[in-house]
Amino acid sequence: MTSIDIGLIVSGFLLVMVVIGVRVAFAAAIAGLTGLVWIFWAKRGYDPEHFFWALSVATKTAGQVPHSKIASQALSLIPTFIMIGYLAYYAGLTKALFEAAKRWVAWLPGGLAVSTVFATAGFAAVSGASVATSAVFARIAIPEMLKIGYDKRFAAGVVASAGTLASLVPPSAILVIYAIIVEQDVGALLLAGFLPGAFSAVIYAALVIGLALTFKNFGPPVGGFTWRQRFQALPGAFPIFFVVAIIILFIYNPFGGDAWGTPTEGGALGAFVVFMMAVWRGMRWQQLKDALLETAKLSVMIFTIIWGVLIYVRFLGFADLPGAFSEWITSLHQSPLLTLIMILLAYAVLGMFMDAIGMLLLTLPVVYPAVIALNGGEDVAAADSAFGMSAVGCAIWFGIIVVKMAELCLITPPIGLNCFVVAGVRPELSVQDVFRGASPFFVADAITIAGLIAFPAIVLWLPNQLLGG
Repeated sequence: MTSIDIGLIVSGFLLVMVVIGVRVAFAAAIAGLTGLVWIFWAKRGYDPEHFFWALSVATKTAGQVPHSKIASQALSLIPTFIMIGYLAYYAGLTKALFEAAKRWVAWLPGGLAVSTVFATAGFAAVSGASVATSAVFARIAIPEMLKIGYDKRFAAGVVASAGTLASLVPPSAILVIYAIIVEQDVGALLLAGFLPGAFSAVIYAALVIGLALTFKNFGPPVGGFTWRQRFQALPGAFPIFFVVAIIILFIYNPFGGDAWGTPTEGGALGAFVVFMMAVWRGMRWQQLKDALLETAKLSVMIFTIIWGVLIYVRFLGFADLPGAFSEWITSLHQSPLLTLIMILLAYAVLGMFMDAIGMLLLTLPVVYPAVIALNGGEDVAAADSAFGMSAVGCAIWFGIIVVKMAELCLITPPIGLNCFVVAGVRPELSVQDVFRGASPFFVADAITIAGLIAFPAIVLWLPNQLLGG
């Protein structure tokens, strides 16, 4: 039995554990350790006397993962970005954003739902966590929509779906994770998320307007705001843009020369600015404690998944499964674009059984090299590539697309996390209600992904303009 055979069997074992409900972090760690023991024992001909030697070597190999991989400066961005979101909530920025959006766009058909989409997109610019974004707007936007007669399922679906924008709009924890896994520039990935995030928000808003125009009394518009009232609402939303500007300026120096700092430093400064805003607006000690605890809980969950999956990734390296998969992908006699679409469809299916971060961590070590090989390899020029872009451009483009696919996991039954969060915040709603309300947004996501595939410039234009490329 070859190492690739062992890799396939252990990967199948991992999928079985995930499907039956074992947490991704533990399933990946168990599969990885089992695979390492198997490979090392196989090298000694399955001699019973060498089993404990194989177990010892595998344990030492797996034990090196937590410190060697987790002790990365770039990973410190994750708790920083998450903390920005929770502190922004206690600073009152979420209510101010929703009020500003309501005064400016609520006159449209389905106006409050459209306001929720744009306010959520704005809040996503200071929140790195989709779950936190959905929880915050479930408290703010759903009661407003229910007051004027929105169907409760659709109101919940809007919040759960719009909350996924935090995965795409920087600062995004999942984009940071992707950049680290594929060893690409974090700053370039964060910049690349802006236009696709805005594009996705516009598609969501267009869907809401279309439904409101199609179905009578679906989402009544809200009017009565004067121009003076609209402009009066803007100052409350300005801090959002201020914090985003701080983070971006540290990634990219608009005056030329070297960047003013690293993304990690920009994120830390952004968190400090939001903290000072929250204190100035009267944040209490209990609120600060809650924000820090929620940040710690979510960060620990993410880091635990990373730790467990990296043991499995270490095993994949010994099994040479990524290389074998790349060779198989490039040997297919079909259009590279068709192969890419098949990979994305596989992600859509996986999203029904796995959370977004776990899914990316498990699959990218195998899938990413295959996509780069499909494009023409690490050294290919844009003119000679399958997708019309360099390897670095392909890495950024595929990253945004696959993160958008990961957003589907957050609203896909049976384990769509955003839907569970919204149902948990609103006791009058069942999880089934939220899943039904979110279902129309699958169409919007499909249109967005098709647009990103057809027009890569939506992803690559901003990083190319600011960072060169």
